[in-house]
Amino acid sequence: MKQITLNIADSKYKAFLEFIKTLDYVKVENADVLEEFQKSLKQIKLMKEGKLPKQSAMDFLNEL
Repeated sequence: MKQITLNIADSKYKAFLEFIKTLDYVKVENADVLEEFQKSLKQIKLMKEGKLPKQSAMDFLNEL
């Protein structure tokens, strides 16, 4: 089996993922994990830009 890496625009990602899942010769692994990871990276970027409030370490630990 061969592997490829694709860069898909965020706005087209879900539609593309749903499409390739319909192909019987394509195996999609960990798509949900990748999607969650992408969301996390976006949040970090927004925090660095000051567009999203940061959470203190103490607040984070209190949530656990």
